Amino acid sequence: MEFIKKHSSQILVHILFWMLFIFVSLFVFSDYYWKENPFLQYLSILIIIVYANNKLLLPFFIKKKWYASYIFVFALISFLATQLYCNVFTRCGCTIMKCLSDYLWQTLVPLIFFSFVWMLYRFLDEQAEVENIKKQHTEMELKFLKSQINPHVLFNNLNTIYSYSIEKPEATPELILMLSDNLKHVLYESNSETISLEKEIQFLDNYMKFQRIRTEGVKQVFYTTEIDSYQHKIAPLLLITIIENAFKHSTLNSDISVSIKVENGVLDLVSTNDFNEAEVSSDAFKLGLKNLQKRLDLIYADNYDMSISKRDVFSVHLKLSL
Repeated sequence: MEFIKKHSSQILVHILFWMLFIFVSLFVFSDYYWKENPFLQYLSILIIIVYANNKLLLPFFIKKKWYASYIFVFALISFLATQLYCNVFTRCGCTIMKCLSDYLWQTLVPLIFFSFVWMLYRFLDEQAEVENIKKQHTEMELKFLKSQINPHVLFNNLNTIYSYSIEKPEATPELILMLSDNLKHVLYESNSETISLEKEIQFLDNYMKFQRIRTEGVKQVFYTTEIDSYQHKIAPLLLITIIENAFKHSTLNSDISVSIKVENGVLDLVSTNDFNEAEVSSDAFKLGLKNLQKRLDLIYADNYDMSISKRDVFSVHLKLSL
């Protein structure tokens, strides 16, 4: 049953061809009655020849790349099969050339047709295998890129909780609950290809709360969200790289602004921060945005636009079709 399901199109092509071929041979080019028709007797041998060619000869010669040898064997089989038909089944007493001109087509047509069908489906199978390998490679690369994101987010949150446990221990339980939510998001929910936008925004909200606490008195944080609908899906941990970079590489006593807007299925994120030229030129900084660019290319292809500006402030603008 699994074989039929997998090769249903091929089976249908084979059945339709043989029906048409038999009809043409019996009703168009044949002067014999059904019960006397030598073609019906020869048909069983012709089927054996065709499928022996498909299952044995073609795979063998193509694998070895003996194309010239296969053409020779193909021509020899066609010639001998036609002579067999003339001299054993029809007994027409024809010359070799007359026999070939009258009956060669009945051997040649199915052989050529099914050889072409075999090569076509072999090509399609190879293409499907290549696409499957590409898909597996893409999935592995995405997992690798996400694994590089996870530790940064968690370590920053843990450092914040550690500081608060010393300075404001009464506020620590709430932070631990927030960290628990973020851990759940990173370790479990982010394993899916996409998650609900609501969960991702909640994760970012928690992250921004941690950052406000961690940078209190050192940096001023402006964070706004404007979401017209949460009924969208988004790749997990996609936006955190932009936001995290804004905090990691901004200067002391500076402003950090993050704005997220979702309208009509389009997400618009703008992140700005003061910067130090040496910081934004570092390999660590470039690696984060490079990984983000790879993820966007792999997941969203032509459905996003990201621009980076380094004028008065460092600015990242991402537009994404959800």
